[in-house]
Amino acid sequence: MPTAPMPQFPAGFRWGVSTSAYQIEGAADTDGRGPSSWDTFARTPGRIIDGSSGDVACDHYHRYAEDVALMAGLGVTAYRFSVAWPRVLPTGAGTVNASGLDFYDRLVDELLAHGIDPVATLFHWDLPQPLEDAGGWLNRDTAPRFAAYADLVAARLGDRVKLWITLNEPFIHMSLGHGMGVHAPGRTLLFDAFPVAHHQLLGHGLAVAALRARGSGPVGIANNYSPVRTVGGSRADAAAAATYEALHNRLFTDPLLGRGYPTELGFDTAAVRDGDLAVIAAPLDVLGVNYYHPTAVRAPEEDSPLPFDLVPLTGYPRTAFDWPVVPDGLRELLGWLHRSYGAELPPVQITESGCAYDDTPDADGRVHDPDRIAYLDGHLRAVRAAIDDGVDVTGYFVWSLLDNWEWAEGFTKRFGLVHVDYHTQRRTPKSSYAWLRDVIAAARREPPR
Repeated sequence: MPTAPMPQFPAGFRWGVSTSAYQIEGAADTDGRGPSSWDTFARTPGRIIDGSSGDVACDHYHRYAEDVALMAGLGVTAYRFSVAWPRVLPTGAGTVNASGLDFYDRLVDELLAHGIDPVATLFHWDLPQPLEDAGGWLNRDTAPRFAAYADLVAARLGDRVKLWITLNEPFIHMSLGHGMGVHAPGRTLLFDAFPVAHHQLLGHGLAVAALRARGSGPVGIANNYSPVRTVGGSRADAAAAATYEALHNRLFTDPLLGRGYPTELGFDTAAVRDGDLAVIAAPLDVLGVNYYHPTAVRAPEEDSPLPFDLVPLTGYPRTAFDWPVVPDGLRELLGWLHRSYGAELPPVQITESGCAYDDTPDADGRVHDPDRIAYLDGHLRAVRAAIDDGVDVTGYFVWSLLDNWEWAEGFTKRFGLVHVDYHTQRRTPKSSYAWLRDVIAAARREPPR
């Protein structure tokens, strides 16, 4: 257990937890919700490690009040959730499912009643299946459809949502869903997946315009970032690392901040039309940063289909996901963003940071997770160090409030501050929940130093 007192954070620092719709809501066939690309993918044999799906997940759709009470007990000031596009527009466009919007209306009101800011993500990978059937994000038409969806959600919730996040981790959705095929929709396009990147970013820019036309805001995006570590000392190793840096960290940041796409990646940019980059570069109020670990890169083998090889980063503790635990990587990343983009960089919020461990209740039903406490302690200290270095970081959201359905890993990975028994849906706060509750209470009680 950490023993040193947690350093103080600036006044108004946002303390939050994050989830996503498909991972916790369940109710997949309830109240008019349509199918998503993840429903289709999860129901395809061999796609999910344990053969499960998000059909029930944590049943948050029916238990949201209980979950908001857990947030209130934790003392968070914000909750980042995602709106399920197929729950609101079952076919991706056209007729609105009023029951779907009603659910998010109730959720937002419940949060506000407990003094918790609603932070709404509009797309967390669950594309309506009819849009996927029409080409998904490979189809340019998905971008304006996303903006229309953003507009109707804002029309209903915009007077109460405190921060909008347009897209969650567009790099991961492109690379794992369309490049490597391990996430929905399961395409294996490798570098030919660039149109997915561009159309997501175009949809983001159009959605920003729609939200602001409604008078809604502030608005941001949540990007996944990873500090790149070069393995090997050759020029080829350095070139491979630079290429991966451009792909993972710059492809979805340079155009957002008005610099256009990194040219060294050599993508076929035929999908980019006149005026697109100006739409994408609409000013952001917040840049969401999702951080889990650095990536080690070396030059590829001769027969590699990619211009780099990813290798294990050794010398660090590992999570149950076999990810290295490197808290200082978050400080390193935030410093890189600050140096690379300077005055172009908007205020930053850590919109995801968390870890999976094999948490099980003891004989008394308690769930002890000291490794998660150590993880959060280290990462919060890294954020404070970045603030001291001059980075404008205004919030930290833990991934995740609940153990949930973890995409291709199904129910085999537990990220939650709260343990969920997936058979009974019983929620049990872990020791990390109590630890973070005390950290937040102290932060909200004391003036900044």
